[in-house]
Amino acid sequence: MSPKHIEGRHGPLHWLFETSLLLKGVFAALEAVAGAALLFITHGAILRAVDWLTRKELIEDPLDPLAAHVTHLADRFSADSQHFYALYLLTHGLVKLVVVILLARRIAAAYPLAIGVFGLFIAYQLHRWSVTHSPMMLALSAFDALLIWLTCAIFRIGVLCTAVRMLGQEYAIQKRKEVRQ
Repeated sequence: MSPKHIEGRHGPLHWLFETSLLLKGVFAALEAVAGAALLFITHGAILRAVDWLTRKELIEDPLDPLAAHVTHLADRFSADSQHFYALYLLTHGLVKLVVVILLARRIAAAYPLAIGVFGLFIAYQLHRWSVTHSPMMLALSAFDALLIWLTCAIFRIGVLCTAVRMLGQEYAIQKRKEVRQ
């Protein structure tokens, strides 16, 4: 393994890190796909789909809270909002996906990059939470904080293991030179 890569260890901490990366990668891919879909689906098609999904329920029970809430959200969902969410989800998902792929490949530079990127995501999510009070923002922030902690731990362990291995190689090279002399 080159100095540009971090050695992998197979303990419970590493397993938790790999599992978190897998989840983050899956959600990042879904985010990017949702963003791309919002770019290509017309605003009218979204409104028609919501109408089709809620019409039967609202006919049966005009006071159905879920159907009424979904219809209300769709009515407030403007074309400008659709464009914003499309670009946000697409870029947010792609950035996370790139970081996750770099971490999965154990590229050393990806660890500090991931800590910075996920830290910025936490800052934005907490800002959104202060505005919307959505528990999902807190849950996402907690997951990102866990991933930052795991990234720090794995990075430290990997750097130490790589350094020890490189020192061992240097020591072996030095011993071979001494034997030849």
